[in-house]
Amino acid sequence: MTVRSSVGRGHWCYLPTRGAFRSRTAVLASAVVVLFAAGVLLGSYTVTIPDFFRILAAHFTGGPKIPGASFIVMENKLPRAVTGALIGAAFGLSGGLFQTMLRNPLASPDVIGISYGASAAAVTAIVVFGASGTVVSGAALAGALGVAALIYAVSRSRGLGSGPASGGRSDAAGNRLILAGVGIAAALQAVVSFLMTRADIRTAADALVWLNGSLNAASWDRAGILGLALLVLIPAVLFLAGRLRILELGDDAAAGLGVRVGSTRLAVVVTAVALAAAGTAAAGPVAFVAFLAGPIARRFVRKASLPASALTGALIVLSADYVAANIAPLLLHGTVLPVGVVTGALGAPFLLWLLVSSNRKDA
Repeated sequence: MTVRSSVGRGHWCYLPTRGAFRSRTAVLASAVVVLFAAGVLLGSYTVTIPDFFRILAAHFTGGPKIPGASFIVMENKLPRAVTGALIGAAFGLSGGLFQTMLRNPLASPDVIGISYGASAAAVTAIVVFGASGTVVSGAALAGALGVAALIYAVSRSRGLGSGPASGGRSDAAGNRLILAGVGIAAALQAVVSFLMTRADIRTAADALVWLNGSLNAASWDRAGILGLALLVLIPAVLFLAGRLRILELGDDAAAGLGVRVGSTRLAVVVTAVALAAAGTAAAGPVAFVAFLAGPIARRFVRKASLPASALTGALIVLSADYVAANIAPLLLHGTVLPVGVVTGALGAPFLLWLLVSSNRKDA
């Protein structure tokens, strides 16, 4: 597998700065709001806008509830939409951070093994220990962090994580991290496959639903935990964004400007892994969202942008979940797909297109 660095050749910025750029970012934000509203108001059970606000007001003031509608909106549709938007933003930010730091569009938690670490740990918890619910989410979180530490240790060199280095040396270190992640992901995939063959049919079915990434089990508890995680991690992203932009100048220049290159890269890796782990713990490894969000956002706003990546991630998950929950049943005789199946179907051809277009540019 050939890994090429092309993203870093353009200029990356991290916050909207110009009118056109802000307008395109605003379009993304508006699209997220529209899809969020569509997920809550439309679908198999429709709710009018006045009824939605009446249900919301009654929930917070203890007023009279609308039979049926109040339960569906407050216990199913709204937590599902909130969780989808949050995990999309988490995956989008995680992918944007990895792709920016490593200057490679292939660098995302899906590709470098972080998601497989979460999957292997979660399937081990389900199959071996019979775990469920928050225990599985906790195992996924621990697995993602553990595998990230392993990948970082395997790939660690002078160009990544310790001291200044030349730009070419840094690119080589980034490629080593990606290749180490791909190799470890392959090994973890074998572990998951082995565990699935040892599980009974019911346990394997539960594990398979989690492995595909699903919002069917979304709840206010999961949304709340994920929201708290983002409240901690987003300020960290904002803090690191400026230093990350300086790193685009090259390690030597960044060190000359007072940036501690090694510690900054380590902080970016920890933050990106924590974002991916939090999203995976909430809904499973929703495939390719982190991988797709950054390149799509860059093409839409004409610049690489972490806010646009987060909004694009939320847009992908909300639109894929709407298709999985409302359109797929019409085409598949009532079958409701996990959201990860839809994002995986979109991500695979996009990965091939990205590889082909990258090779053409370098030819």
